[in-house]
Amino acid sequence: MELDIRNHYETLVRQAILDAELHFELNEDQLTDLACLALNQLPARYIRFQVDMTGYASADELEAMQQQVRGAIDTALSHLQLHPRVD
Repeated sequence: MELDIRNHYETLVRQAILDAELHFELNEDQLTDLACLALNQLPARYIRFQVDMTGYASADELEAMQQQVRGAIDTALSHLQLHPRVD
């Protein structure tokens, strides 16, 4: 059985990383670690279609989600800087 669902926060985290232009500063492994660390701080919000979020969440709720994502990315980035990956 395959379900066509996704965690909306994954989309928000990816977009926040692009908006902050972190993809120019970090390599692929660091970006993946950053996304995982950020997502582990956030609740899951599963959707089937993007319209599910924009149609059912208020503007205030969407803004609060964006703020949560920015905070999670800041915390994750600090963690990566304090604990660099040693391969």
